[in-house]
Amino acid sequence: MSMINLPAIHPGEILKELYLDPLEMSAGALAKKLNVPRTRIERIVTEKNGITSDTALRLARFFGTTPEFWMNMQVSYDLKIEAERSSAAIARIPVRDAA
Repeated sequence: MSMINLPAIHPGEILKELYLDPLEMSAGALAKKLNVPRTRIERIVTEKNGITSDTALRLARFFGTTPEFWMNMQVSYDLKIEAERSSAAIARIPVRDAA
């Protein structure tokens, strides 16, 4: 398993820096437009929570992206964090012989 050694970037950071900041939109204002609780978007932007499939669908609709765009960012982040967290345990797993 080869992982490029780049830092894990939370999708909330992308949401804030590439979408909300250029639009000068607050997390609360976006939440209102998405019809979700204000705290949901605030927690994503502050990197306390991840993006769920429901949120991905709503963000995709609003920003003209795809739900996969948002979910792929979340999965990539989760994998990177878990790989860092459990690297020693994973390294002890033997590789299956290809015979």
